[in-house]
Amino acid sequence: MFQASTALEITPLPDLRQLLEEVYRGRSLQPYRSGQPIRMQPDEILVVCRGVVQLGTLYDTGEEALLGLACPSMPFGLPLAIIRPYQAAALTDVDIMRLRWSEVEQSPALAQGIFRHLARRLQQTEAILSMVGYRRVEERLRHLLILLKQEVGQPVPEGTRLTVRLTHQQLANAIGTTRVTVTRLLSQLQEEGWLIVDSNRHIILPEHVVVVPGSIPS
Repeated sequence: MFQASTALEITPLPDLRQLLEEVYRGRSLQPYRSGQPIRMQPDEILVVCRGVVQLGTLYDTGEEALLGLACPSMPFGLPLAIIRPYQAAALTDVDIMRLRWSEVEQSPALAQGIFRHLARRLQQTEAILSMVGYRRVEERLRHLLILLKQEVGQPVPEGTRLTVRLTHQQLANAIGTTRVTVTRLLSQLQEEGWLIVDSNRHIILPEHVVVVPGSIPS
């Protein structure tokens, strides 16, 4: 059985979406379809109200790198990043609320809500950084899938279903390998029973795939 040595501690956070609805009642959300790039402005904070946004950058070679996933209530935007280019795209259908930086500065409640969910993004980033430290590509892939389980997992009878579908190339970019290697490893993990691929090509991690903080992968 594989056990991850790093895990995100899931702590319930105040619903930023509810706060936004109360403070900015009547303000329209901006919808984006899956795969659509999301425009960002230097003075805007964007908050995900529905769906999942993929955050990334480009290497000098032109290859994409996955920086993280912004899930519901998570903020992102150019004022929160120093990496350039910094890109955002809808990984699923999403609804976005745009806030000017000045609005956040003038509202202590809003600033506190954004800070709490930004801390969640920081935890996710640290988990990605720790994952990159594993020398074996297979270990990095397993840890990435467990991270996705914690971030975008949905309980199903077979285990936990990842509600978003990353392409093999996106997974490869995230763990620093090739698409061919990821395809081979996913087939291997499926044969081992470590994961299941359903009829809609979503990955399911069975219940025996657990996360034990402080343990060493076996």
